[in-house]
Amino acid sequence: MNAVPLPPGTPPRVEARGISKRYPGLLALDHVTFSVMPGEVHVLFGENGAGKSTLVSIIAGVNEPSDGEVVVNGESAEIHSVHDARTYGINAVFQEFSLVPSLSVLDNLFLGDEIRRGPFLDHARMRREATALFGRIGFPLDLDTPVSSLGRAEQQMLEIAKALRREPTTLILDEPTASLTEKETDRLFSFIAELKTRGIGIIYISHRIQEFQRIADRITVLRDGRVRGVVPADTPESELVELMAGRAIGKIYPSIAHRPGPPILSARDLTGAGVEGVSFDVRPGEVLGLAGLVGCGKSEVWRIILGLSRRSSGSVTLAGRDMSAANTGDMIRAGVFYLPPDRKSEGLMLALSSLDNMALGMLAGDQVSRSRGRISNRAIRTEGLRLAAQVDLAPGHLPRPVSQLSGGNQQKILFSRGFARTWEVFVFDEPTVGVDVGTRAALYLLIKQLTESGKAVVVISSDLPEVMNLSHRLLVFARGRISTVLERDEIEESAILGHFFKQGELAR
Repeated sequence: MNAVPLPPGTPPRVEARGISKRYPGLLALDHVTFSVMPGEVHVLFGENGAGKSTLVSIIAGVNEPSDGEVVVNGESAEIHSVHDARTYGINAVFQEFSLVPSLSVLDNLFLGDEIRRGPFLDHARMRREATALFGRIGFPLDLDTPVSSLGRAEQQMLEIAKALRREPTTLILDEPTASLTEKETDRLFSFIAELKTRGIGIIYISHRIQEFQRIADRITVLRDGRVRGVVPADTPESELVELMAGRAIGKIYPSIAHRPGPPILSARDLTGAGVEGVSFDVRPGEVLGLAGLVGCGKSEVWRIILGLSRRSSGSVTLAGRDMSAANTGDMIRAGVFYLPPDRKSEGLMLALSSLDNMALGMLAGDQVSRSRGRISNRAIRTEGLRLAAQVDLAPGHLPRPVSQLSGGNQQKILFSRGFARTWEVFVFDEPTVGVDVGTRAALYLLIKQLTESGKAVVVISSDLPEVMNLSHRLLVFARGRISTVLERDEIEESAILGHFFKQGELAR
């Protein structure tokens, strides 16, 4: 994507000059210089913890630098808050959403910036503007739907719409496609192309290297809080990864042996919230993938199976037992491990330490239990160190609040619970959302290890390359049903995309 030509001497929309940020015992940014021009998409790329989010949080007014300054349109800017940043035309969409779950889409869109007619809210005008805005983005939402009923991708688009309502001159997008399908990503990229023609500078954080040639004009690579290079968008993936990690990283997707056994879990004619008459089998020694658009039923069906959503009809059997009416606790005790798509709201206790979060997965195991139901703290520490080594988590992170860790390390903690006791079925819903390439490779090796040890593994993913490369068998969902089932040698992008909008018969 080419930047819009600019007159000579045009200043950057935003420039960070010599920015450093110190925390007790940590230098998060070390004299970082970065800029984004009008009509440019400038990608920030680096491992989790490299300093990307710290840098954009300073530009967006969430944090203040220890040293250095932020310059807007060639002039030094006094940015001490998010409000200050917005007065300079800087708006950000972070991975942590700022939505109020109990309010509607419309109320969230205008929250704190409502349109009034005299002393009253002008609801009609707000609805017109909201409808027009979502139409421009190409992602219409029901304005009256509570945010709590939206999927993560829909919440993501609502956050983007909120930022664009304020007509920014600089827009920060932090992992905006992490929960979007290819189709939804295409819509977003088309809209970004339009924003560029209007002279908006876009700072774009992503771990998806395959997006860069489509979206970026320049790429700045951060490592350990320092700029390691500013390179063009067509820089080969291998060079980007080596700049990011300081070393070469081998093949991202591992080859996973396929030795399927008889089904261990079966769903038959399952109907419930967002799902209609779905049947399939899950087999040990196999990775079963689920793909489809947001709201297609791929995540919803597992929430029904796990007792997290309502089941209207149909049956579920696990290891020969009827589990149709089982609640979530029953399914966990029966040996089903579930990694939720939103680690912050459903997976982690953010105020607790990393070790305490890992311990939640140990409680039902034999390693840490004593007689009379007591727990051995020493055993938890020992087991925590073992699990940290297994998922490649630095031991120094164990006492830290999990809220202070990068997204990749948080995801490793969730994965570690899968090794804290014996499970038979592993369900990973968006297993690598918001994590860097190096961490992805490490997590994929864990999936390989589980599958080849004879466990049944389910991967639900909006990342099409991920689900294509990991799956031995792929269920494509559309409109609450399975539209097709693809075996390993049939899994191709064209075959998958062709079934995203179909509503076919069920195949096991």
